[in-house]
Amino acid sequence: MHRLFQQDFGDLVRFPGILGRKDTVMTFQPDDFEKVFRTEGPWPNRRGLASFVHYRKEVRPEVFKGLGGLVSEQGENWQKFRSIVNPVLLQPKTVRSYVGKLDEISREFMNIMLKIRDDKNELPADFSQWLIRWSLESTGVLSVDSRLGVLDEQESDKARQIVKLTKELFELVYQLDILPSIWVYYKTPKYHRLMKVFDELTSIAMAKVDEAVLRLEKNPSTTSDAQSVLEKLLKIDRNVAIVMSFDMILAGVDTTTSAIIGILYHLARHPEKQAKLREELLTIMPKKDTSLTPDNMQKLPYLRAFIKEGIRLFPPIVGNLRAAGKDIVLQGYRIPKGTDIGMGSMVAQQSDRFVPRAKEFLPERWLKTKEPGCPHAKDAHPFVYLPFGNGPRTCVRRRLAMLEMEILIARITRLFEYRWNNGDLKIQTTLVNTPVNDLKFQMVEVDD
Repeated sequence: MHRLFQQDFGDLVRFPGILGRKDTVMTFQPDDFEKVFRTEGPWPNRRGLASFVHYRKEVRPEVFKGLGGLVSEQGENWQKFRSIVNPVLLQPKTVRSYVGKLDEISREFMNIMLKIRDDKNELPADFSQWLIRWSLESTGVLSVDSRLGVLDEQESDKARQIVKLTKELFELVYQLDILPSIWVYYKTPKYHRLMKVFDELTSIAMAKVDEAVLRLEKNPSTTSDAQSVLEKLLKIDRNVAIVMSFDMILAGVDTTTSAIIGILYHLARHPEKQAKLREELLTIMPKKDTSLTPDNMQKLPYLRAFIKEGIRLFPPIVGNLRAAGKDIVLQGYRIPKGTDIGMGSMVAQQSDRFVPRAKEFLPERWLKTKEPGCPHAKDAHPFVYLPFGNGPRTCVRRRLAMLEMEILIARITRLFEYRWNNGDLKIQTTLVNTPVNDLKFQMVEVDD
């Protein structure tokens, strides 16, 4: 739809607001992205999800203590919350401490992938649901310092409930907050169902947090290096720790899963580049069960290049959103302060106008040393590729998300040679981009 609007109306489009919502200006020009980000100020305003704010501040204020979380808070409240979590979630030492735990989960997932293939070595059509379970299990370790149990072969009722509720939550939030809805004026059946889903997920998350708090109080870490994200946040502000743990579970699952699918798709469609990546992995993983460590993972530049190029061509979201921090002029039009501005980076980063050979899958463009005959990432507009946003409001979980993806892609590529035999990957966009195709990747185990 964004591409059609850009073709019909040009690089600047105004979407009139309906049912009480503000107008939104959509731009497809990276020069505009830069201007918006450079004028957003120290407290960037990004429209949140109204249902989240409503639930936390009006329905369950006794649980969330007036905190909307990073997704929904604005202004000084957002800045206070962010100043607490930034030193913890963005500290490289903290991120590296999770390599072993995340690698353990990925190894378990490899055993599952080996078992669920059919006699043609193809994964089941619903492989995306298995990826969601992997992502949930990883996020459980990162957010509440414990396993959720959704990867267990004998999956518990509680694990099934978490997977079902998370999927339903995203569907309902899309219908109420993104599509036209009258729930703000009249409490519809979908509104009541969403509040019930919120309640059930909150109950599960809070129980996990309480378990972790008791465990950490009985057995506190002896050094700061050994402390988890939750333990560090609890020492600063218990309420912030609880809300951040809940947000990490909700915000990290579908986006990471979407990115992984796009990366695997391009790996499968380019066997020669897949082989090149496997050669790099063999230098640190001579055997399939070689452990990944913070040190040996520093030696994987092609893996990181692959992930960046996969996300460029198949991003989890269609772009970024900000309210104009001041009156600005975009392409000759005055945009008043406070106007919501959508930045259509998915369209821009796949356009030859802003990225050389934009339609081609070229991981080499992201390597430090420029390869002969291959364009370099620095040849593109510097603001065209912003998968985690930009500025003070950039994704606080980006380093942990990259680590999750690096570990899983490394494990899958070391264990399997894989192909995609199902035509072009088609997507639908709700809160995130998700595949329409059956994910029947053909996975053949490689020799040691």
